[in-house]
Amino acid sequence: MNRHRQLSEVGAIYLSNIRLVATDMDGTLTRRGKFTPSLLQALEDLAASGIQVLIVTGRSAGWVSGLSSLMPIAGAVAENGGLFYPSGNMKPVALTPIPDLANHRHHLATTFEQLQSKFPRIRESTDNRFRITDWTFDVGSLTPDELQTLSNFCQQMGWGFTYSNVQCHIKPQGQDKAVGLLQVLREYFPEYSPEQVVTVGDSPNDESLFNRHYFPISVGVANVLEYANQLQHQPAYVTTAAEGEGFCELSSYILQSRSEQSS
Repeated sequence: MNRHRQLSEVGAIYLSNIRLVATDMDGTLTRRGKFTPSLLQALEDLAASGIQVLIVTGRSAGWVSGLSSLMPIAGAVAENGGLFYPSGNMKPVALTPIPDLANHRHHLATTFEQLQSKFPRIRESTDNRFRITDWTFDVGSLTPDELQTLSNFCQQMGWGFTYSNVQCHIKPQGQDKAVGLLQVLREYFPEYSPEQVVTVGDSPNDESLFNRHYFPISVGVANVLEYANQLQHQPAYVTTAAEGEGFCELSSYILQSRSEQSS
């Protein structure tokens, strides 16, 4: 594995050029599962400087519809690329078309039952009632080998699979954060070039956001190192601090670089 470069190694000219931050939520914006006052202040400071923030999360449609309207952000992508909620708009934009929702949910439930027959200890997540495109169960104490086995089973049944520090996701094949984010950027933020976007994450379901072919400037908060050996795509840079403090570290670098560039 290559040495991860620190944020201090990013040239100020690159950070001063950033106009949009696309970030994961759990383990990236949160600290021990909660938003902190410093995180909310960082989001306010970015907004005040004209920098758009998009949350790109595996959380359910139900969760994200509220977050997108309550937080100082430009919008949020839910369910690892399944839906987009523009800020202030409670109606989601489908990024993964699902012609028959009832049938889709039934197939997901059946797939989970088959996985549970092989791994009896896995438990459905409580937020599935708020989901549209995917199905989740708690990651719990599953080992990397067990997670890979679950992924293989899903592939054999025609589904995709990913996981975060919180949940495992059974999802439509081809649905991931990068695919969803790229569609949102094309349709809603066409004025921004890839060099004006920084992607941020902390776990395997953020891996596509670290793909340098699409996102040349990507950042992992320090806790991403726990998964470094499991990621094919590595973040270009890693913060010194973990979780929400790492995001605040990135925010400070961006705002400082912009300030120095303008002066």
